Amino acid sequence: MLYHLHHHRYVSTQQTSLNIPFLSFLFNCENQNSYKKLLLIHIRSISIIISIFLNLTFASGGFGSYFLGMSKQVSADFIEANDDLNTKDPHLGWMILFLFPVSFVGLFSVVPLRKIMILGHKLTYPSGTATAHLINSFHPPQGANSFIWSFFQWFYSGGSDCGFNSFPTFGLQAYKNRFYFDFSATYVGVGMLCPYLINISLLLGSIISWGILWPYISTKKGQWYDSNLEENSLLGLNGYKQQIPPFSDQPLYESTAMTFDDRRRTDVFLKDEIPSSILSGGYILLEISSIITIPNIFPQLKPHHIFFAYLIAPLLAFCNAYGCGLTDWSLASSYGKMAIFIFGLSVGKEHGGVLAGLAACGIMMSIVSTASDFMQDFKTGYLTLASPRSMFISQAIGTAMGCVIAPTVFWLFYKAFPLGVENSEYPAPYAEVYRGIALLGVNGISSLPKNCLRFCFGFFLFAMVINGVREMAIYKKWLFCEYVPSAMGMAVPFYLGSYFTIDMCVGSVILLVCERKDKQ
Repeated sequence: MLYHLHHHRYVSTQQTSLNIPFLSFLFNCENQNSYKKLLLIHIRSISIIISIFLNLTFASGGFGSYFLGMSKQVSADFIEANDDLNTKDPHLGWMILFLFPVSFVGLFSVVPLRKIMILGHKLTYPSGTATAHLINSFHPPQGANSFIWSFFQWFYSGGSDCGFNSFPTFGLQAYKNRFYFDFSATYVGVGMLCPYLINISLLLGSIISWGILWPYISTKKGQWYDSNLEENSLLGLNGYKQQIPPFSDQPLYESTAMTFDDRRRTDVFLKDEIPSSILSGGYILLEISSIITIPNIFPQLKPHHIFFAYLIAPLLAFCNAYGCGLTDWSLASSYGKMAIFIFGLSVGKEHGGVLAGLAACGIMMSIVSTASDFMQDFKTGYLTLASPRSMFISQAIGTAMGCVIAPTVFWLFYKAFPLGVENSEYPAPYAEVYRGIALLGVNGISSLPKNCLRFCFGFFLFAMVINGVREMAIYKKWLFCEYVPSAMGMAVPFYLGSYFTIDMCVGSVILLVCERKDKQ
């Protein structure tokens, strides 16, 4: 199970460019006794080393989405905004120059929040917790059962919609609405780590969206949006899915009782503080360097655009890190799409708004994604008694390496294969999706489907009401205060579907049965 959770963290996001899952496999295969000796001496160093190497996977992502969406070969599939102002072919030099300032910002913005997230709200961060257990136990032989299950599933996989991971558990109609159990040990394990309330909130959100809302909007096809649109068109049902989810956050109240291990972890976690002057100075320095370099790379983005992006980035980084701590899902791509709309609309199509929106998406996604992943690693460091300062330095080293290695690998693929070309070996469908979103953004709010904004505001108010009721219930100590659902948890399955929420609820059931059994 730990192998699945550890592997899931670094391969499930769209931004992943390099993966090193073999580290987990090595922990499975090597002799356990020899690792136990190493564990007693170097466990803190191991977590730091793994942080350096695994940081390569996210420090420089987005090559198959917004980077490739800028290219002329992807823009050739669209009938508008194909001019030089709205296109820019990838090149190794400017990609490295672009990635260095934006990839480091997330590190400096999230460090001051680590006490609030991990000690204050006691957020779970399931992937970070699983990685810590992996390091602490080095995967005992019993964990091989999870690997064997994946090996068994492999024999029945024949495509994207074939095998156990696409089994119509509740019937074909439910499967079309993404209600099915996909036999994923990863999500079952995440469900066992997440609080019961979060898993129930995820399931409730999937029922509201995929069970009620999307089927209802589908009946309005031809009235609210054109009936001849493709299924993935952002002018149709997919546009509602992109815009409606009620993103919000609320405090998570946990018990303040601490064990001896918790006190020891807290003492280590609070040592080796990173001076606030270094954090604030580093952030300001990166902002200044970005204001100078990025407009030279993308003249469509002016210095005041970069300043505004860096002004709101810490707030969005906090929201994403908080949501990731609750549900183990990073919504960095959603914040990136929001940046496409904001900056693309402000620049305008005639002045290169498509390219400006994609570049702003890269800035926002890099900052927000790095922040949530770094907080996951802080959780790992907290549980393995690693020094926060050492974790920060290791993250910086890994980020610097990723900013060079990842674009170099992408550049080799880009020059060797026809990336982003339809019906080719590497069609890169997300590149077209992100460019399509950028085209929507420059055309303004009027390009969205009918009643889309009404749904957006309605669900925003719905999330505010839920959070208000929760806060009031906790303050007044009402009996149902522990049963008010999480708006953040409900928002995640609106776009992703219901399959993983069912897996996570199965994990909660397994955990509940085990707890009841232990009590007996």
